[in-house]
Amino acid sequence: MIHHTEGVPAGTELFDRAFRTWRPDAVVFDCDGLLMDTEPCWTVAETAIFARRGLPFGPEQKALVIGKSVADAGAAMATAFGETGNAANLAEELYSLVVEIVGSTAEAMTGAHAIVDLAARAVPVAVASNSPRRLLDVALARGGFTDAFAVSVAADEVTSPKPAPDLYLVACERLGVLPDRALAFEDSITGLRSARAAAVPVIGVPTLAHQELPADVVVSSLTDPGLNEWIKGWLGESP
Repeated sequence: MIHHTEGVPAGTELFDRAFRTWRPDAVVFDCDGLLMDTEPCWTVAETAIFARRGLPFGPEQKALVIGKSVADAGAAMATAFGETGNAANLAEELYSLVVEIVGSTAEAMTGAHAIVDLAARAVPVAVASNSPRRLLDVALARGGFTDAFAVSVAADEVTSPKPAPDLYLVACERLGVLPDRALAFEDSITGLRSARAAAVPVIGVPTLAHQELPADVVVSSLTDPGLNEWIKGWLGESP
């Protein structure tokens, strides 16, 4: 794992060190927290659900649910609340709140459109999200990504969502590439485990600033100069 942090001189050296001469044949992007700044929307919804039960919601509670599918988040909350057997209802409560909030307030992450457009000039691109289809479509539409991806895969379209490999395996199959020839962009440990399980190399852009994300390369944002130069190199545009 190689970190590229703010304040480090721009350049492709870290990417070249991690990937050597390897270049992907396709790129698969996560959505929540990676392309779309939806984590604040989830946090608002999660905070409300915890508050309804008289409980606080802070970093420790956020770590229980971040990156998880709606169903898995419902299960995690059921455990936290001691509400055995209520996971499905909690998942539905969370889902309804998040769809409403994302559709009215979510924004694209800084640099997301530029990085998707840049990558798409070189290779096919897809989105693989741990959100159900309805929420994924709402998020992509809100962010202006509706026409950006010929391939998109949602959590309710596979047998097992992240951290299982299914989402990445299906995305790669639809793109017509082998998993080890694709490159994933992920912001959470759940997503990273999914990509790893599918044998897809990973660029990490952590949502949680202090979370260790053992990706091949970790950058602080999609605007990282070295990342953008490295992708331009796929097009032969890097000096």
